[in-house]
Amino acid sequence: MNVTELARRIKVSPNEMRDLFPRLGYDIGRKAIKVDDAVAHKIIEMVEQDSSIIERYRREQQPEEEEIEAVSTETKTELRVPQVITVRDFAGLVQKPVTTVIQELMKNGILANLNERIDYETASIIAEDFGYAPVPQDTDRTDQAQQGGATDEKPTGSTPRPPVVVVMGHVDHGKTKLLDTIRKANVIDSESGGITQHIGAYQAERNGKLITFIDTPGHQAFTAMRSRGARVADIAILVVAADDGLKPQTEEAIQIIQSAKVPFVVAINKIDKPEADPEKVLNQLAQKNLLPESWGGKIMTVNVSAKSGEGIEALLDSVLLVAEVEQDHIMADPDQPAVGTVIESHVDKGEGPVATILVRTGTLRRGDAVQVGTVVGKIRAMKNHLGKEITEAPPSTPVKLLGLKGSPEVGDTLHIADDETSLKKIQKQLKHKERAYRDTQTWQQVQTNGTEEEGDQAKEVHVVLKADTLGSQEAIIQSLETIVAKDVRVSIVKKGLGNISDVDILEAESVGARVYGFNVKINQNAEELAQERGVPVRTDTIIYNLIDDVQEQVNALVTYDKVKVELGRAKVLAIFRTERKTMIIGALITKGKAVTQSFATVMRNDTKVTTVTVTELKQGKETVTEIPAGTECGISLKGSSNIVKDDILEFYTEELEK
Repeated sequence: MNVTELARRIKVSPNEMRDLFPRLGYDIGRKAIKVDDAVAHKIIEMVEQDSSIIERYRREQQPEEEEIEAVSTETKTELRVPQVITVRDFAGLVQKPVTTVIQELMKNGILANLNERIDYETASIIAEDFGYAPVPQDTDRTDQAQQGGATDEKPTGSTPRPPVVVVMGHVDHGKTKLLDTIRKANVIDSESGGITQHIGAYQAERNGKLITFIDTPGHQAFTAMRSRGARVADIAILVVAADDGLKPQTEEAIQIIQSAKVPFVVAINKIDKPEADPEKVLNQLAQKNLLPESWGGKIMTVNVSAKSGEGIEALLDSVLLVAEVEQDHIMADPDQPAVGTVIESHVDKGEGPVATILVRTGTLRRGDAVQVGTVVGKIRAMKNHLGKEITEAPPSTPVKLLGLKGSPEVGDTLHIADDETSLKKIQKQLKHKERAYRDTQTWQQVQTNGTEEEGDQAKEVHVVLKADTLGSQEAIIQSLETIVAKDVRVSIVKKGLGNISDVDILEAESVGARVYGFNVKINQNAEELAQERGVPVRTDTIIYNLIDDVQEQVNALVTYDKVKVELGRAKVLAIFRTERKTMIIGALITKGKAVTQSFATVMRNDTKVTTVTVTELKQGKETVTEIPAGTECGISLKGSSNIVKDDILEFYTEELEK
């Protein structure tokens, strides 16, 4: 008898059953799967005669279990886990290599790469496996900030600061041109295809008051960057083209703004165009439960033309009006140590790691020792949005920082360290995170193992990605994660900033990857090596061109299923000619239709005889491609010649379906 069956019959678990064997006088190992039937029946009799055996055993175990539980609870370290976190960041959080975390996820039936996001429930289970006591990160914002994560907490203080305004909306609705008109600087000409490729922060002045603007990309590839833009903003400007109305990215921007609980003004742009219809936009807003002020609602709308400048001053006045209403929430303490958010990050050839920071509260000064996410450094230079060097940056000021030891992530929080000594201590604490971030090579091996385990069930498009900035890189990665196919997935085997090098080509060759570069170039040696090794390389300055190319690679690997499409039936009336593997017959189409180049299953007495191909159809003396039901015709067939009078032909075609 199986141990499991025996345990079921005496109403205990299999593990309890194995513990009971020696107590009942039987020397049966803990790895036993079966026991002798005679022994099993004796055990059942013993338990039936004395049911207290099991009760005594469980009472003995209870204190032991409680003691173990208490000890384990005492030794577990509390770990604050966010609601959503990437596998890579989670590995840094639990101080484990990425490969170890991925293997643990696999054990729990989750196949994820280092860039994929896992929710709190999943992360907490894995954290418990590693000996931690997970708690939601939101329970302690201060500790969250100390760990370098982004925080949605609004800066507090008693001193008014310039409002931070985020500009959002659908692609090509004129957001960058609007800002271009506001700050009198031609930014849009530098953007590929007229589409903002990464986030930027600028300042403008109106009636002696400063306003900080954040320009967020409008293409759907930049959802993550737009979301982060909304989190650091006090006010939002939603740009809607008067000739185009609300679009998918417009509705998505509205959701982001509302979830961030940010007051907003709607700028109805392009009113100078002949086909402009501002009333249509107002109607669409009303349908989204956003009733405009002119219709008796609370949503402020302003008609503008970024091209001619019409309505721009009215828009700025509306922003300042909203800022006055929200003044209690637009405060900061300039005397405190600075706290800021990373708006953009990249590696400059001459300046090294560069980060654009929006100061949230406090004053940032040149020479400050700072921690930005998992990166530390001492500020050796600061530049404002005009490129001029400054020595200090008060709240709501966007500045470009030089002096960091590496490139932080977009959305990371900047904190001031006490001194360089404490900075070194922080750097030592964060060393395990940096190690996890660079664990790409080991990940490739794990990824290969995972693919082998799956066999032929999943194919992969391997990608080596190089980009100019972290913001662009993040946007591309998030877009690639949305590419879904039945049996094909995209795997980013390596990512980095800067031009494509020989190392990138060699690593791509080792895993059969394609190399993609966004806003970067390929070194001459790397280009020659790629041609020699046959490694595909593509560089582009428009992000969705790269996304489309990856989508094409995925589509090329998708397997297609053959689907049988029934066409009709016919009854064989006569056999006109029989040759080797060809026949000409006379038939009556009784249902549906017959079509040339279709297939036909030959049925005789409800039994399949063979399958043939229809090569030609004749109605009278005329050759046709299709014969409808109720028509007699001649049919040329290719295949078996085993067809007789009164057989039934069932016509069908085969189509490929993804």
